[in-house]
Amino acid sequence: MKQYLLAVQFDESAPPLSETETREQFARTDKVTAEMRAAGSWVFVGGLRGSHATTVVRPAGDTTTMTDGPFAETKEQLGGFWVIRCEDLDQALAWAEKCALACGCPIEVRPFDHVPED
Repeated sequence: MKQYLLAVQFDESAPPLSETETREQFARTDKVTAEMRAAGSWVFVGGLRGSHATTVVRPAGDTTTMTDGPFAETKEQLGGFWVIRCEDLDQALAWAEKCALACGCPIEVRPFDHVPED
């Protein structure tokens, strides 16, 4: 089985959801996560705070520098993710469709590199 990252691309320039909309979105994504668990595909899921909470650690020779804020200057940021285990990309894409509909955000699908087989 291969592992995939389903990354939620959150548009920070969009108006925030209301409390009701947020609860509904969480209910939908929780349902998809439960489906993943039941199917044996779920590995891990997590939501992330906005890019305002980001600290970037950059290498600078033999030391590092730390700065507040995201590395990329863009309105779309990583908002959360699922790590799933699937037979192939087609199966991962099918989960990504469900995730995109549940959270209302674009989902980037990316395979892990060199994941040991079960």
